[in-house]
Order: sequence, then structure tokens, then C-alpha cells
Amino acid sequence: MRKKVVFGWSTLLVFALLNGCETLGYSSEPDASFVEPMVERRDTLTATGYAVIDVQPSDIPAQRRLLAIRAAKLDAYRGLTEQVYGQYLDSTTTVADMVVRSDSFRARVEGVVYGANLVQIEPRGSDTYEVTMSLDKSIVNDLRVLYLERAVMASRS
Repeated sequence: MRKKVVFGWSTLLVFALLNGCETLGYSSEPDASFVEPMVERRDTLTATGYAVIDVQPSDIPAQRRLLAIRAAKLDAYRGLTEQVYGQYLDSTTTVADMVVRSDSFRARVEGVVYGANLVQIEPRGSDTYEVTMSLDKSIVNDLRVLYLERAVMASRS
């Protein structure tokens, strides 16, 4: 009788220990939502650019406003380019005697963007313009193909 009780408890203990070794249902394949690029989740990319009117190089107020709109539009294009191609970052940190002496970084954006739609031009306050632009997902895919073709041609030469 004692052997049956010991055998029963030891069997139960072995099953409990082995059950603790069971995986939690994790798959070796990554979830598609993590692999899918962020761009694929949206129908359009949107970027907003800003520019100050008073710093524009003109003595004529109307021309300064037009230059600010143009600068804000270029800033929005830069934002779209960041979203399509990403940013190049270059960083340098100098440490001496276990103290950070200098820490600097540079960011650069490079790419071709075409087919962007001007969504709105709006004054913000009395001295700033805000320009919002959008880019359709199909154009983003075309830009990616163009970028890859250009990269392949550059690697061959």
C-alpha cells in the first residue's frame, strides 16, 4: 500500500515538473505584424513642415510669406523622405577619465520623392506657416523599387 502511495505521488510530481517545461506556444516564425513594415500598415504617409516668416531673406512681406511656405513645403518633403528611406545617423562620443568630454551626432536624409500631395497650407500664429503633405502607399512602393534598382546599379559599377 505504501509503495502505491509513493508511486502515485512521485508520478504526480514527475508530471507536474514536466508540465513546467512546456513551451508557452511561442512559434519560431515571427509574427507577420512585427515583420510587416510600418509603411504597409497605413494607406498614406503624412508629414508636416514648418517655417518662420520673419527669417526669410526679403524686404517685401508678401515675398517673405511665399518663401516661408516654400521652406515649410521642403521641410514636409524632408519628413516624407525620412519615413520612406530612414535617416543616416553619425555619432561620436569622447570619454576621458571616465567622464564624457564631448558627445555629437549628425543626421542626414537622402532620397527621391515624387507624387506627394499638398494637403494644406496653414498659418500658425502670426509668424509661422505649417504645410502638410501626403504620399500614397503605392507611390511609396514605387520609390522603394526605384531605390533598390539604383542601389543594384551602383553596386555593379
